[in-house]
Amino acid sequence: MAKCISQETFDDVVRENITEFDMDPEEAVKEAVQQFESQGVDLTNIVKTRPKASACGDQGPKHEILQTLDALQKSLGSAAPQEAAEYLVSFSEQCQGQVASRYLAAQKGAYPVVLSACHQALAEDQGFLVKSLNALAALTDGQPDLLDAKGLQLLVATLKEHVAVAEVTCSGLRCIRHVCLKHEQNRQNLVKAGILPLLTGAIERHSCRADVVKEACSAMRIMTFDDDIRVPFGHAHDHAKMIVQENKGLKILIEAAKAFPDNPALLGELCGTLSRLAVRNEFCQEIVDLGGLNIMVTLLADYIDHQVRSPFQGWELVRQVLGALRAIAGNDDVKDAIVSAGGTDFIVMAMTRHLSSPQICEQSCAALCMVALRKPDNSRVIVEGGGALAALQAMKTHPKQVSVQKQACLLIRNLVARTQAFSQPILDMGAERLIIEARAKHRECDDVAKAALRDLGCKVELRELWTGEKGNLAL
Repeated sequence: MAKCISQETFDDVVRENITEFDMDPEEAVKEAVQQFESQGVDLTNIVKTRPKASACGDQGPKHEILQTLDALQKSLGSAAPQEAAEYLVSFSEQCQGQVASRYLAAQKGAYPVVLSACHQALAEDQGFLVKSLNALAALTDGQPDLLDAKGLQLLVATLKEHVAVAEVTCSGLRCIRHVCLKHEQNRQNLVKAGILPLLTGAIERHSCRADVVKEACSAMRIMTFDDDIRVPFGHAHDHAKMIVQENKGLKILIEAAKAFPDNPALLGELCGTLSRLAVRNEFCQEIVDLGGLNIMVTLLADYIDHQVRSPFQGWELVRQVLGALRAIAGNDDVKDAIVSAGGTDFIVMAMTRHLSSPQICEQSCAALCMVALRKPDNSRVIVEGGGALAALQAMKTHPKQVSVQKQACLLIRNLVARTQAFSQPILDMGAERLIIEARAKHRECDDVAKAALRDLGCKVELRELWTGEKGNLAL
C-alpha cells in the first residue's frame, strides 16, 4: 500500500529546498516530487506547486485554490454577488484543472462555503445559481463523501423548484452524477428523497436539449451501478426496476433516442443507459416492443465505419450499441428478433471493421455469445455470417486482452454446444491452438477454454476437484 503525506509536509520540503539548498521554485518542487516518489509516497492528491503570497498581502503564502476559496468566502459574507460569481467561476476552473486542487480545497473546508453559495443563490438570479451548482459539481467530482443531508436536500429541492430552467437542471444533474458515483449510500438516500422521477422528468421536460438529456441519462445510469466497494451489496437492481416500472424509463429513453438521430455522443449515453435497465426478461422485450432494437440496428448500420464529425464518438457509439444488444439478448425471444433484424450481420461487421479495438471485439463476441446461447438456428446464422472466423481473428489480434480471449472462447463454446456439425469447420480455422494459448496465458480463461475445447471434441483433461467426501481438497 502506497504511503501518503499531507500537503503541508510537501510544502515544507519545497520551502526547505529553496531556503537551505538555494534552489529555484521549479527545481525545488521537482526535487521534492522525486524524493517522495523514491520513498513510495503517493502524490496523487498533492498540489505540486509552490504556495504563493496573495495579491492583498494580508495572509501568508497559500496555494491558488485556497486563495480563491478565501476570496469567495469573504465575498459571500459581504453580500457581493457579482464578486462571488466571479470567484465561483475561478474556483470551478481550478477544481476541474487538477484533482489535487479540489482535494486540497475539500480538506480546507470548501464544501460548506460552496454549499452556502448555493443556498444564497436561491435568492439571487438563476445565473448565480448555475455558477454555484457548477462549483459544487466540480468540488464533489471524485469526492462524493462530501455530500451531507443539507446538500442532498438542496439538490432535490433545486431540481424540483427550477425544473423549467434547462441550465439550472443541467448543473443540478451534474452534481447528482458526481455525488452518486462510487457512493451507494448517497444513491439510496437520493432515491428515497424522490430523485428518480426528477431524472426521467428532466428528459421529458427538456427533450430538445441534448445537454440536459445527456446529464440525466448519465445520472440515471449511475443509479444502477454497484461500484461502492465499501458495501457488501447495493440496490442497483431495485433502482433499475423503479426507473422502468414506476417512471416509464424505457419509453422515455427510446423516445429521446428518436429525437437526436445525429448526435452520436448522446445516442451512446442512451444506449448505455438502456443496457443498464435491461435487468429483467420483460424489460428486454419491452425495449424491442418500443422500437429500441430497430434503433440499435440502424445505429450500427449508420455508424459502423465511424465516419462522423468525431471519429471517437462514432467508435464509442458502436461499442455502446453492442453492449445494449448484449444486454437485451438475455431474453430468448429477443435473440431471435435480433437475428431477424439482421443484427448479427452488423455485429460481425462491427468486429471486422474495428478489429484493432479490444473493446469492440469484446462486446461483439459477448453479444454474439448471448444470441447463440441455447439457439442452434442462431448459431448457424452466426457461423455462416463469419462470426466464428471474426472471433478467432480477434483472438489473434489481441492475445494479451483477457476479456477478448474469454468472450471469444464463450462464443465458440455456444456455437458448437448444440450443433456439433460446426466443430470441424471451426477447428479448421485454427480454433484449438488459439484456445489452448488463451488458457495457457490467462488463468481467468481456464474454465471457459476447457468448455470450448470439450464441446469442440478436442482432448482436454477434466479433473474432479471434489468427490463429496470429507477431507482436504486435492488441487
